[in-house]
This record gives sequence, structure tokens and C-alpha cells, in this order.
Amino acid sequence: MCTLFKLVLFQRENMFVVSLQFLFLLTCGVTLGQEHAVIEVIATEGTDVILPCSPSTRENLQDKLFDWKKVGQGGGTQHEVFMYDSAVQYDGIKVGQSEQFKGRVSHFQNELKHGNASIVIRETKVIDSGSYICVFPRLQPSQEFFIELIVELVFNDRSGENPAAAPKPSITTLNATSDWSLLQCEVPGASLNTKAEWQSRDGNRLEAEEERVPEEDHVFISLSVNVTRTDHYLCVVSQEDIKHRVSAQTYVFISEKEKKMENSYSIGTMVIVGMALVVLGAVILGGVLALLVFGKCIKILQGSALQGREEINLGNGHVRVPSEEPLRPVE
Repeated sequence: MCTLFKLVLFQRENMFVVSLQFLFLLTCGVTLGQEHAVIEVIATEGTDVILPCSPSTRENLQDKLFDWKKVGQGGGTQHEVFMYDSAVQYDGIKVGQSEQFKGRVSHFQNELKHGNASIVIRETKVIDSGSYICVFPRLQPSQEFFIELIVELVFNDRSGENPAAAPKPSITTLNATSDWSLLQCEVPGASLNTKAEWQSRDGNRLEAEEERVPEEDHVFISLSVNVTRTDHYLCVVSQEDIKHRVSAQTYVFISEKEKKMENSYSIGTMVIVGMALVVLGAVILGGVLALLVFGKCIKILQGSALQGREEINLGNGHVRVPSEEPLRPVE
């Protein structure tokens, strides 16, 4: 039998999910009211969510009444979520509606003729999680349907709603030159599971040096990083258990003019070093040739520029002349 449904809803697919939910209810609606079956709906915090409801008779609801309530802790209190009454002109605001839901709940007017009493809760919050009841008091017999809404948390700034949330970090510049800056991020009074990290504007994590100093049941976090380029830099503090995330950012300017001058200086230095190496190589080569001539390993003949020749002592009593002439004895 149909005793439990789990539906995961997404804001951009609301219209499609309405029909899908309604199909499930038509399939199993005959026994829902009798067995107090529970439909479990899961939504992501900040998105719109649909809570499905339809009577087992699938009758036209345009001239009927249905009422949505949220069960308080302990089950003793019921908060008014939404009520449709054909005898009352609906203007978006209901007398007696809980402040938590005012301006955030609507129904599907065009679907009433198909027996669809589902509602939409806009921009879900954590406090929206809980048990809901959809009641048709005027049907014979009256019918009730039960929905369990679970709102899953996403990372957000929870400084005002959770006392365990770490405070916003503070950023200071410890030292700076024309080509680098040393930044420090401090997080006082953070919980032991708090994480802090430096990020560039594009979200890349930066290697940083972290120091944690215990303070009773809290910890003082200090995070320093050295940056070398112009950019926005963020110190991001997060707590996984309560989905808390808060950050601070700073802007660092690195002089491009100074960098160009440094690059030009580097290129000039490389050119000078290269020329020095060429000159040094020529000097060394000249020195080697001079030593060969001085040791009579090479003999330079005097003559015209066109007929100048070079004699090489082969060390065996002969001299070789770079030409087609045969070897001759050394005098």
C-alpha cells in the first residue's frame, strides 16, 4: 500500500512536478486519508517547494474548502499556512495566517477543477521544515493528508540566526612592496570546527600559513598569505555542521609599471651577459691560437692576402701545407 512517498523538488521544474505529484496522489489517494500515509518532500533552502494534496474522490474543488496547517513541536499547536474557501474572495492574504507564511504561499487556481489542492511555498527557510496537514473538512467523510517537509541547508551567512556562527573575519595588510603584499586574516571567537582559507577572486584556494590559539571553548584563527599580483582576495570562514559561511575581501594593487621596468632590466642584463660571454669566448680562442703558435704547433707564413698559407708541424719531420702539394721535410 502507499504509505510513504519521497519527492525531491526543484524550482525550475515546478510545473512538471505538479503533474507528477498529482499522478501519484491519483494512484494512491484512495487510501491516503484512511491510512494517514506521509508524503516526504525534500527541498533546498531558498528554492520554491510544492506540497501536494488531492482528495481521494478527485472531484472539482472550485466550490469547496481545504485548509493547510503546520504542526508545531510536540504536535499540540497548529499554525495556519493556507486556506481556500470558495465562499471567500482570495486576495493573497488570509486572516489568521501565520506570519511565517504571509506572502509566501499560493495555490494552483487552474488545477482546482482537477482536484489539485497543492500549494507552493516560496523561498523555503529552515524553519519551514516540519509536518503539514491538508484537510478537507466538508467532504463526506472528511479527509486529511500528511506531508513531511525537509528543507536541506546550503552554505549561507547565519550570523543572525545561529549563536554558534563564527563572526565575519577582519583583514589587515602586514607589509607591502611594489611587487608583493603580506595579508593577514583574523577570526576571533570561532568554534573548534571552523575552517578559514584565502581565495583569489576566481575562487582558487591560496597556500597560507595558519595559526590557531585556543580560547576556552573557542579558538582564535590567524591566517597569513603573500600575494604577488593585482586582484581581489577573500578570507572565507565556513562551518560545515551549521552550513555557515561568511567572508571579507580586500583589493591588492601591484604596480605594473614597476614590473615592466624590472622585466626590461632583466632583458638588458641578459643582453649584457650574452655580449660578455661572446667577448670572453673570443679572448679564450685567441689565447689558444697564440699558445699553439708559440709552441710551434702552428706556423703562419707571410705572403699576400690571396696566397697566404699555413704550415702545420706534424711532429714527424714533415710539414703539412693546406694545399695539394706533397709533404716536404722540415728544414
